[in-house]
Amino acid sequence: MTNPRILSGTAHPALGDAVSEALGTEPVECEVERFPDGELQPVIGHVRGEDVYVVQPTGPKVNGHLVELLLLLDACRRADAARITAVVPYFGYARQDRRTRAGQSVGARVALDALTAAGANRLVVVDPHNPALEAMSTIPVETLTAVPLLAHTLAEHAPEAAVLVSPDLGAVKLAERYGALLGRPVAVVHKTRLSGSDVQAEELIGDVADRPAVIVDDMISTGGTIEAAVQVLLAQGATQDITVAATHPLLVQQAPDRLARLPINLLLVTNTVPPGRVRTLPHRVRSVAPLLAEAIALLHGGEPLDTLLMRA
Repeated sequence: MTNPRILSGTAHPALGDAVSEALGTEPVECEVERFPDGELQPVIGHVRGEDVYVVQPTGPKVNGHLVELLLLLDACRRADAARITAVVPYFGYARQDRRTRAGQSVGARVALDALTAAGANRLVVVDPHNPALEAMSTIPVETLTAVPLLAHTLAEHAPEAAVLVSPDLGAVKLAERYGALLGRPVAVVHKTRLSGSDVQAEELIGDVADRPAVIVDDMISTGGTIEAAVQVLLAQGATQDITVAATHPLLVQQAPDRLARLPINLLLVTNTVPPGRVRTLPHRVRSVAPLLAEAIALLHGGEPLDTLLMRA
């Protein structure tokens, strides 16, 4: 059996290279030409009859990276690849999973349909904001998680007295997974979103008095949710020994400055998107390349991901 072929876009070439190295395979040659008006035109190497995995997170700048992914998938299809899997560690538009007012679109469904139309036979994601992506997709969706990877590191750094904190109601199940892996109690912050970047935290469910806190979420965008959670925790008597763990460090706009003003002693993230903006903060980055490589090896061999998913 031939090796799987890894094709990396320009969103995160270092991750694609790390996946190729972990699999012991040479990446597919790829060149993306950029026209003066902003159009993209990828040119890829030989993939006829191959099992191709296109590695391209759709983090900032989301729209450009999504369009590039669609063009890469189309290039593979037109080059007569036998099977095409979109490996999208961070899946942009996952938050837009339903309409909250008249006149809105459902961005997650649009993005999924576009991937299918461009040629993807399957999608691989890591800790998507909406875990029910597959219910909206017409192709199989393999959902991986970085929670065990991050929890292993937290076990080394988080004090025994630490409390796992969900910064909003949407992250409760995630916090409970961390709590189960680490054997620590869970607290929940109830918040109200005022705008895309501003959040108001209203109350805390759980006891954090005189205890360090570990805030966990799937992603950090503007940092507003983390900032609001920290303010509530301190008001409720938590110590100024706060750790934050998230799979996707988007850190857009002024997020690094916002987080730098808080008493955060460690920001623990993965490299599902380029983690360059965490460098101004006390941080540790765990690579998801081994996780992706193992999943690709199993899929390429026609094996189920059950053993991989059971670790979660």
